[in-house]
Amino acid sequence: MRDKKESKTGGTRFGIWYEKSVGKLIPKQTVVSLISCFVLNSAIYTGTQLLMKNAKHYDLSTKFDKSLPFVKEWIYIYLICFAFWAVNYIMISRTEREHWYKFATGDYLSRLICGVFFILLPTTNVRPEITGNGLSSILMRFVYTADPASNLFPSIHCLVSWMCFIGIRKQKHIPVWYKVFSAVFAVLVFASTQFTKQHYIIDVFAGAAIAELSYFIGTHTNFYKKIWRFFDKVNNVVFGRD
Repeated sequence: MRDKKESKTGGTRFGIWYEKSVGKLIPKQTVVSLISCFVLNSAIYTGTQLLMKNAKHYDLSTKFDKSLPFVKEWIYIYLICFAFWAVNYIMISRTEREHWYKFATGDYLSRLICGVFFILLPTTNVRPEITGNGLSSILMRFVYTADPASNLFPSIHCLVSWMCFIGIRKQKHIPVWYKVFSAVFAVLVFASTQFTKQHYIIDVFAGAAIAELSYFIGTHTNFYKKIWRFFDKVNNVVFGRD
């Protein structure tokens, strides 16, 4: 007798509901791996902060960093980028599954590399005093309070923003204007990390370099196939077999 949780086509009730609703935006074949990108990012960033809380942290500032002014209005770009990340990662998850899993493999690898740096080279910086009671000042205080001055090298903010661009730059079905926008916005995010004094310049270059390296490995090795097979098994459990 067929499991009551499955339809005649083998899909679970949840799988059937998902395809008729959220699945129109994020394919069921990639949604679990997409969520895992966020989970891994959060686990590594927060986990290493807790792990290295009492460790010695290093200041990697340069004369260039010290010469840049603190411009709190850049906090808007710094925060808006979270929506940018969501849009582009969903967009990439909607591409061919082979491309998505190559991208996801690079994404996972990039966070693991970051985790190694966060443990072996804990970093910090000196933040400026925030004055005023305007919206930009309120948002800056919120960010400084919610996000301790640690795990700066490499910059995950810059890494993820650049991943948003490199994940779509060779996708022919995505308009050129949006590719240009993504590249420009990623650079604006780089700038925002500098003017809000959230990162030093070396953090920016390291984040972008790790993004490129990880994506290259993800697209030029066969390891993505193992990731793909793993999530296919997970998807079969969650959504049922097609």
